[in-house]
This record gives sequence, C-alpha cells and structure tokens, in this order.
Amino acid sequence: MYLPGFIWLEMESNLMPETEDWSLALRAAGGDMDAFTLIVERYQKPIVQFCWRMTGSRSDAEDIAQETFVRLYKALGRLRPEQAFPALLFSIARNATLNHLRGASRHRRRVAAFSRMRNQVADALRPDRKAQARDIAEALEAALAALPPEYREAIVLREYHGFDYQHIAAILACPVGTVRSRIARAREQLRQHLLTYGEDVL
Repeated sequence: MYLPGFIWLEMESNLMPETEDWSLALRAAGGDMDAFTLIVERYQKPIVQFCWRMTGSRSDAEDIAQETFVRLYKALGRLRPEQAFPALLFSIARNATLNHLRGASRHRRRVAAFSRMRNQVADALRPDRKAQARDIAEALEAALAALPPEYREAIVLREYHGFDYQHIAAILACPVGTVRSRIARAREQLRQHLLTYGEDVL
C-alpha cells in the first residue's frame, strides 16, 4: 500500500555496480588483500546501515558489519558467482544480524532503545512543526524499529537499499510472493504506526 505523502528520506539505494565484485572476490580468495579491501570499502557503508536499521544500535551495527566481512573472507574459497554479489553479501549480513538479535539481553536493550526513541520523537513532534522533515525521518525510524524483524528486513532492503524482489528473495531465502507480502504488510504497519503521531505526519 502506498503511504500518502510518505517520503523515504536519504535513501541508501545507490550500491556500487557489481561489475568487478566477483573478480575482486576471486583475487581476494587467492590472497590479494588489496582486492578484499576494495570490497570492504565498496560495501561497508550499506552493510552498516542495514545492520543499524535492524538492531537500532550504531555500535552493534558496526560490530555485525565487521563480522559479516570476516565471514565473507573465510568463505571466499567456497563461493561461486551464480548469485549476485550484493545479494550474497547481504545474506551474510542478515544471518549475522539475526544471530545478534537472538540474544535475550541484547533484545531487551534494543526494545528499551526503541522505546526511548519513540518517546523522544513524540515529544519533538508536538511543540515544533518547523523541522517537520527531520521529525518525519525520526518518526519513520521509530516505526521501522517497531516492525517484526521479518518485515523490517524486507522493507529496508527494498526501500533503503533498492534491491528488487528477486534479490530480496535470495537474501531472505524465501519465495518472491512472501517478499511481496512482507513488504505490503510492513508498509501498512508503518502507516498505522505513523498515524499515532498525527494525520499531518503522513
């Protein structure tokens, strides 16, 4: 469902082209650390951003991103270029993130952080409408944080990183139809969540 007036601010959808990704991966598998460094430099920012939106913590996101690249490096010799490289890398990041989220204590910290974020956004929205674009962005982050992980990862991959449904299905290891359903439900839940801040936020 389309969100009326909903602007996805500051999208990170411009992943670098993957023309040389597999060439770099093959060189890195042969011991070329400069090639692996180029892979890290190319994908570090989008991977950190994905992990951050999944965990709600910048420091955790950076740790998970580092783990993602370590896992990638260890797997280089076993990888085959049948899959698009970004989808493969985001699959590794997704698995590392889910492992992180399974920790009970981390989950409690995450819920508490999201609760504080929502309260701060609510307070910011009421007295001052002059910085509405910033307020909407903050409300959106709080709304994303409230989504179930399976909805959040699908909508983040689609709207923030620009993956098509086929690539998202490959990353999440599920049918394309499931991806479409999760994204549709995520959009509706985001819309409903943002309504709690008032009709003019949408």
